[in-house]
Amino acid sequence: MPKIDDTQLVFDASCAPRRVMGLFTVKWVSLVLHALDRWPGGRCRTGQLQRALPGISKKMLVQTLRDVEARGLVARHVHSVVPPKVEYELTPLGKTFAQAVEMLYRWGADHQEALDELEANMAVVQTVLESSSAERTLEDG
Repeated sequence: MPKIDDTQLVFDASCAPRRVMGLFTVKWVSLVLHALDRWPGGRCRTGQLQRALPGISKKMLVQTLRDVEARGLVARHVHSVVPPKVEYELTPLGKTFAQAVEMLYRWGADHQEALDELEANMAVVQTVLESSSAERTLEDG
């Protein structure tokens, strides 16, 4: 947790919140783990996973799978068949992490109106920023 002294709060690089957030540096990590956690039978192939996550490219999926495998969250199983068959499943550590991700996703499902409001607020901010940028361009031009 953060360090607290008389005048400030410090989240140094080794504190739990920063270490956990480091797992989310790749946009798709939580969704990949969530999909594997929910997958019938617990194992799936790359193509199946890609079809379950519209918008992820094959390159990004492979990079994400390699990252979570290297961290010990996912296990890769290679079957000696032709054509080659590779399946992925969560490790016990990955399952515990997926449970925490599931709590966040449940919050989102239970608070759709709050998410709508957050998105609307960001749309307003984006519009203001774009307007300010356009005004500055006109002034500079």
